[in-house]
Amino acid sequence: MTQAQVGIIMGSDSDLPTMQAAIAICQQFNVPCEVAIVSAHRTPHRMVEYATTAHQRGIKVIIAGAGGAAHLPGMVASLTPLPVIGVPVATRNLQGVDSLYSIVQMPSGIPVATVAIGNATNAGLLAVQILAAHQPELLEQVQQYRQSLTESVLQKQERLEQLGSQQYLAEMK
Repeated sequence: MTQAQVGIIMGSDSDLPTMQAAIAICQQFNVPCEVAIVSAHRTPHRMVEYATTAHQRGIKVIIAGAGGAAHLPGMVASLTPLPVIGVPVATRNLQGVDSLYSIVQMPSGIPVATVAIGNATNAGLLAVQILAAHQPELLEQVQQYRQSLTESVLQKQERLEQLGSQQYLAEMK
């Protein structure tokens, strides 16, 4: 296996269904990633080890998903020189708003890029774009991906014009 460039970590295995989208994006762009459960609260020594050695293992970007108190992204960011992308994971009680607030309220000097609640897809894409800044072939793939999004929307618009809004809506169901 090629050396991982993206570290995808989560505080619990219950976060894996959310974080799977980031893994899928890395796979789609052929970006090697490593995936690990690293709890800020239950395995703090493991978290410190992971965060402080990630760059030595070739990791370039870390995506950290966490729910509830959601300390993992911020704590990892405080320990690593690498960019960290936080994914707030939805929780039962507060639907992830608590996670979002925890991740975005970082003190000055310790940034964590943060995506929408549960949006590990965007976290994966942001990680790929960070890597693409220094990898021309990956940059080309990102540009092609963006073009495919444009084409998809234009196809939908064409279909909407052909069918009209009511029939289009009926076909969506």
